[in-house]
Amino acid sequence: MTSARKRIYIAYTGGTIGMARTERGFQPLAGFLEDKIRSLAEFSRDEMPEFELHEYQPLLDSSDMTPAQWMQIAADILAHYDRFDGFVVLHGTDTMAYTASVLSFMLPDLGKPVIVTGSQIPLCEPRSDGHDNLLNALYIAAHYPRAEVGLFFHHRLLRGNRATKINSQGFDAFDSPNCNALLHAGISIEAGLPELRPLHNKLPQFNALKSAAVAVVTLYPGIDFSLLQRLLEQPLDGVILQTFGSGNAPQNPALMAAFKQTSERGVVLVNHSQCLSGRVDMDSYAGGHALREAGFVSAADMTLEATLTKLHVLLSAPGERSHVISEARRLMEVPLCGELSAAK
Repeated sequence: MTSARKRIYIAYTGGTIGMARTERGFQPLAGFLEDKIRSLAEFSRDEMPEFELHEYQPLLDSSDMTPAQWMQIAADILAHYDRFDGFVVLHGTDTMAYTASVLSFMLPDLGKPVIVTGSQIPLCEPRSDGHDNLLNALYIAAHYPRAEVGLFFHHRLLRGNRATKINSQGFDAFDSPNCNALLHAGISIEAGLPELRPLHNKLPQFNALKSAAVAVVTLYPGIDFSLLQRLLEQPLDGVILQTFGSGNAPQNPALMAAFKQTSERGVVLVNHSQCLSGRVDMDSYAGGHALREAGFVSAADMTLEATLTKLHVLLSAPGERSHVISEARRLMEVPLCGELSAAK
């Protein structure tokens, strides 16, 4: 007796994968993607799960994604949670890693797989990578489920909050610089990282987002410190400073004093390295130690996407502002759902 086929919910938010060729170039067309998928026999094979596709209105370019859309996607997953075995989110590639990251923090104790995917070439085109990405995402969600948010692209399932877009032109658009892949989908499907948590059917916790003013600032040689000081005077909730190397910054006394005053005002300051690989270490060099003394906490080896979205979720926690700020500073350096590695 064969077991029942798994049921997967597809949230089609927009992006290249579902676009059709029109007189004005590639554009999303209502109903086009589902018709295309249903026309491909391999998506209906017995080995594949049953799926239901929900097309968002309007379909979104991923560059237009905001926290409001992240809330919409998370709420959509929760609304259908009991009826499906897993979820696939179709999304444009430009901000896909931000969405995969934030969903992991908004739904921190997922018991079912959520896989975010898309393509560099529309599914309707002969050389589309969307076919393999979607087929594998559905198959893995049904047969190799992980109880977390993943990002599937170019034969690999990456941990969602460890992924970052590295290539705008190639099919290997995403990488996970400081973390192994969850799964490799070659001739066989091979496990990489161990499971984050066991599968379960309990409705996951939902961390709603509130408005948060977070600035991301990239240091460069010769930066005008007065610009930074004027920025710090704004009504901010958080600042992510993109530092050099292992978390170093120029040791300008006036700038460090401005950072310290900003921290004492209740703004969460986070030190994030500009380097793709490696981690922040504020103990090895004077430039990093000065930032720690000024009130910065470490982003460790998180991606920028994970750092930003984790900070936004922590700043959205309920409670007295002083407690929220204190907990945000503490938890930024604590692994909540696999987003950072413990210091060696």
